[in-house]
Amino acid sequence: MKKLLLFSLVMLFIACKEETKKQPELSKMKPAPKVSVEDFFKNSEKTSFRLSPNGEFLSYLAPYKDRMNIHVQKIGSDDVKRVTSVEDRDLSGYFWASNDRLVYVRDKGGNENFHLFAVNKDGSNEKDLTPFDGVRAQIIDALQDNEAELIVGLNKRIPQVFDPYRLNINTGEMELLYENPGNITGWQTDHDGKLRLAFVTNGVDNTIMYRATEDEPFKEVITTNFKQTLSPQFFDFDNGDVVYAASNLGRDKAAIVKYDLKENKEIEEIFMDTEVDVDGISYSPKREVPTFINYTRAKLNRKFLDKDAENLFAMLEEKLGADNEYYITSSNKEEDKFLIYAGNDKTRGSYYFYDTATENLKHLADLSPWINSEHMASMKPISYTSRDGLTIHGYLTLPVGVKAENLPVVVNPHGGPWARDNWGFNPEVQFLANRGFAVLQMNFRGSTGYGKKFWESSFKKWGQEMQNDITDGVQWLIKEGIADKDRIAIYGGSYGGYATLAGITNTPDLYAAAVDYVGVSNLFTFMETIPPYWEPYKKMLYEMVGDPNTKDSIMMKQNSPVFHVDKIKAALFIAQGANDPRVVQAESDQMVKALRDNGVTVEYMLKENEGHGFRNQENRFDFYNSMIKFLNTNMQTKVKG
Repeated sequence: MKKLLLFSLVMLFIACKEETKKQPELSKMKPAPKVSVEDFFKNSEKTSFRLSPNGEFLSYLAPYKDRMNIHVQKIGSDDVKRVTSVEDRDLSGYFWASNDRLVYVRDKGGNENFHLFAVNKDGSNEKDLTPFDGVRAQIIDALQDNEAELIVGLNKRIPQVFDPYRLNINTGEMELLYENPGNITGWQTDHDGKLRLAFVTNGVDNTIMYRATEDEPFKEVITTNFKQTLSPQFFDFDNGDVVYAASNLGRDKAAIVKYDLKENKEIEEIFMDTEVDVDGISYSPKREVPTFINYTRAKLNRKFLDKDAENLFAMLEEKLGADNEYYITSSNKEEDKFLIYAGNDKTRGSYYFYDTATENLKHLADLSPWINSEHMASMKPISYTSRDGLTIHGYLTLPVGVKAENLPVVVNPHGGPWARDNWGFNPEVQFLANRGFAVLQMNFRGSTGYGKKFWESSFKKWGQEMQNDITDGVQWLIKEGIADKDRIAIYGGSYGGYATLAGITNTPDLYAAAVDYVGVSNLFTFMETIPPYWEPYKKMLYEMVGDPNTKDSIMMKQNSPVFHVDKIKAALFIAQGANDPRVVQAESDQMVKALRDNGVTVEYMLKENEGHGFRNQENRFDFYNSMIKFLNTNMQTKVKG
């Protein structure tokens, strides 16, 4: 969010094949005791801490009737006030809009038509600020220096595009700032909250539009193909023509640069890593200096640009240990009080309050104090080579106290697919490891962060080379002697669900069991049912996935699992949210119907009050209890030869 300190998770690369073989002496270790599904997946007692702008109050989410609601506490006091009472679904997020008023986000049953609500810190004057059916709200600028207003984007005029509005957080009154002509997909303000940038697309080409003042018309700065990135992060501190930006123009790996919008030229490269893209750059609004740059290899890494920021993180490592990764999640306007998150691969993490005046670092809460980190498994960075010579990075998590030989394995491809897996605590992975499974995660081609060429190598490769990267990871595990080739399962959500279905249709003898969670089954219907606000990107999706109106249709049919159910040998469990706007229920329904029409038994879990993933904890409990029962039953069905 604008004008708040931005701190991204970043990763440090570790050479890996050797890592998989470096295990503690098993004679000194015992298998971990079984931890319940509920302990892995229940809501935290306290999470998502935030500081009020004046630094006098802190807020957090905590359960009320099993739903995560906002609570507020004056710093130094034990009195806590619950300020929201939502009972149907956890809040999706919140922030302090002023010293007295908080704004939170919620949708209905997972439909992702998010409404903005505001409420006073004492729980009074709660108001739906965007009470429009079928409309999605997004924050453009929280206007840190304006306690009465926000700038938001709403698609209430045209479902496909968002117009920017100035919104009063007390009354709900709003003023249209600019009417979207239909091709603007994003907006950006300067440090004074002035609307200075607009981002335009024709589906495959992206244009940055700029104006020096709000009284002037927007003018084109640069147009690039979507494969090229120039992404302004924030304006220089004189609010002139220069921005700090992430850019891969003329390079494979995205770098942080300074870019002159008026002259349309890069004027300085600040930092570029040789192996991965930068993730972003943080800054201090009060001191008006850039602080550090994030980039993700295997673990957290930062390039510091500011001594104060570097000293702060050095202090955290000294006091809390170097094995954690640290984020500053919130600060007051004076930047003398901070909320710190610390976590690693074996704990869900903890929050701390740091006061620079007293240099006191106070522990606030553990997110899952009921989980013993000594019983959790290490998440080891690994790499292997694909059949066509690409290096694929990933993570391998082995069950505690068990020799890494002939283990049952769950292969867990990530969603997106243009995303990536990161190092850190993953309750799904730890749950499976706790039940005796090795878990393999891989950043197959197309995963973000590894440069332009690696990303582009995934285009129109769903179910093909992208899937081969997953298969090659399984074969690597078998060759290393870690995996029992007769006890391998595949599980994923969203694109990972698609990869699950593609895995059991493309390589039916490789997997004993499969779990598809809100996954795509049919590339044709998936493209037809995207949300309306994805429409401006449809031509881009045609280039990245396939155009059903061209000869790509042959390729898309070949790689749509619903048309190949006759090949499936693995047991299959499918889970779906009825209100999912991204991968609609029909994607799972048609897969289940095709299987049943083919005489194949499939287990199907449909949650009527969920969307793209299960947010309500009772649904998570149901899903993971059913999933582990399914895996335990079906991973034993193959008899070793």
